[in-house]
Amino acid sequence: MTKPKLDVEKLERAASRLRSITHPMRIAIIDLLSAKEKMNVTQLYTSLGLEQAATSHHLNILRNSGILASKRDGKMIFYSLQTKVLGDIIDCINRCDEA
Repeated sequence: MTKPKLDVEKLERAASRLRSITHPMRIAIIDLLSAKEKMNVTQLYTSLGLEQAATSHHLNILRNSGILASKRDGKMIFYSLQTKVLGDIIDCINRCDEA
């Protein structure tokens, strides 16, 4: 039986994405966006009780790592999850906390 070959580049991308979600506020952003299709910065920082600048900082990290997509609509930028898989991971984390 042959061992599956590891794709180092794929593993590095996955590790980078996982590192980008290790902050509690970024997890909260992903959790919010998994419940709603899209939100703008104002909706996010109001929901989280954060400053606008801090929220924008976390959104930028998540967007640059490929976790979030952003789309401009007039003066507003709306954020959404690139994939629903991360929402599923957050759900799993939340379920583990119940035990």
